[in-house]
Amino acid sequence: MRAKEVEGKIILNSRGDETIEILTKTNLGVFSASAPGGKSVGKYETHSFIPNIKVALRNLKDASEKILKVNIDNFLDLDEIEKIIPKEKFGANILFALESSLLKALAAEQGKNMWQVINEKAKIFPYPVGNCMGGGKHTAGKLKPEFQEFLVIPMNEKFIDRIFTMKRFHELCGKRLELLGAKGKPNDENAWSTTLGNDKTLDVMEETRDEIVNEIGRDVLIGIDAAASSFYENGRYKYINPPEELSTEEQINYLARLIEKYELGYVEDPLQEEDFDGFWKLKEEARKIDSCLIVGDDLTVSHLDRLKEAVKKRSISAIIVKPNQNGSLLEIGKVMEFANSRSIKTIFSHRSGETMDYALADLAFGFQADYIKTGVMGKEREIKLQRMINIEKEVEK
Repeated sequence: MRAKEVEGKIILNSRGDETIEILTKTNLGVFSASAPGGKSVGKYETHSFIPNIKVALRNLKDASEKILKVNIDNFLDLDEIEKIIPKEKFGANILFALESSLLKALAAEQGKNMWQVINEKAKIFPYPVGNCMGGGKHTAGKLKPEFQEFLVIPMNEKFIDRIFTMKRFHELCGKRLELLGAKGKPNDENAWSTTLGNDKTLDVMEETRDEIVNEIGRDVLIGIDAAASSFYENGRYKYINPPEELSTEEQINYLARLIEKYELGYVEDPLQEEDFDGFWKLKEEARKIDSCLIVGDDLTVSHLDRLKEAVKKRSISAIIVKPNQNGSLLEIGKVMEFANSRSIKTIFSHRSGETMDYALADLAFGFQADYIKTGVMGKEREIKLQRMINIEKEVEK
């Protein structure tokens, strides 16, 4: 497959921030892909646009003639694209959106789905991770939880039923917050904002979990994305609601208590993004208590070298994979291969500023991720969930 034309343009993501869409034209039509944007950005992730969005797009235009000369017959042929569009010179978003649009075009030429170009033998569906209530950088206002996301993971057998459970959980959280007089507007990820603190928000999650389990007769896990780097300053974790400052040891003990009290199954970024040892200590505490994933995001930023460091120091049991944190889908493949070889669970994830691109679902299924984190409500989130439902229907035929 050779592209006849490649064009990039500026669009707005779900937060109203500028990002890019790339259109690849072939004999079969035009195939678009776009890149999301994060508000909570890891220190070590690849810059989105180098040096900025407008210059990166101009540089893409200048390189387009070279791109059109590349013949792409399989996933690994993206290596030739990465020689022309190195992420270090263009930014992660340019490369990610370009590679996604090319894979969609290649899939169409081969009469396949995008995920089949990555792994035609894929058959296991990820569990969805849904953000029901939120605080931190994703939520406006001063009185809110410090933890960024309060998450639900339905364990139904079929993906379509997991989505129904997740939406029901989101709905019941809203009703409980309303009864408490603590319900705000949906935040950046369409999770409910609230004036409650972390512990009281977890009370709502626990009560909702118990109700849902009684309704469906299946396990439902709950968890958090603490995004601890966002409230870490001068060696202390600074809480506002209610006011408190914790040392690293106190933060570890606090999170361990929450894991035990609320039977959390998932804790993401519980400590600041440099603290591999702190992650390890919490993982050891969690192991003593119960089975709980300790998940790296800002710690590992979807980069192989950071993942290897985390594995070496036994810091995590799961890793967030955000393709545009890295930029290279080939490198994302290496991250997945290494994680699987070390029994590290993988979670493909959206960003707070999302687009109407469904590619995350194909990538998560093609790479056989254990989980997919998309949010619950909002058209930019739901298009990815619907895409996964459609994949499930096709695979079951």
